[in-house]
Amino acid sequence: MAETGEMAPDFTLPRDGGGTVTLSGLKPAKVVLYFYPRDDTPGCTTEALEFTAAIAEFEAAGAKVIGISKDTVAKHDKFIAKHDLGVILASDAEGDVCERYGVWVEKSMYGKTSMGIERATFLVDADGRIAQVWRKVKAAGHAAEVLEAVRA
Repeated sequence: MAETGEMAPDFTLPRDGGGTVTLSGLKPAKVVLYFYPRDDTPGCTTEALEFTAAIAEFEAAGAKVIGISKDTVAKHDKFIAKHDLGVILASDAEGDVCERYGVWVEKSMYGKTSMGIERATFLVDADGRIAQVWRKVKAAGHAAEVLEAVRA
C-alpha cells in the first residue's frame, strides 16, 4: 500500500486518445492520481467534472491530473466525449497499479462483498514522492480540497 513519504510506484498505462502515460515521465510536475471505480457512474462523473472544472488551476499550480480505473481506453474515450472531460484517464485493466497503490479492496454493499477500487487520491510531488493521500474519498468537493494541497 502506497503511503505518504514513500516514492510513488511508477507505472506506464494506456491512456485516453491512444498512447500511454508514464508517471516518472511527468517529472518535475506534481501529479494528482485519483483512482475511481467506473466510468460514467454518478460519483465518478461528479469527481471527473470537478477535476475538469479546475484543470486550469491545477496546471497553473504545476500539477497534472490523472484518473485511473480498470475501464478500457475505449470506455474512457466515450466518458470523456460524453462529459467533455479535461483530465487524463488511464486504463489499469489488469489492476496492477491499483494493487500497488493499495486501492483494490474488498467492498461491501447491501450485505454482499466484492472486490473493487476504493475511491482514493494521491498527490505526488516533483521528486516522485507521495506528499498526501486521501482514502475513502467522497466525490463532491474533493477536487477543491486536492487543489488546496497542490498549492500548499
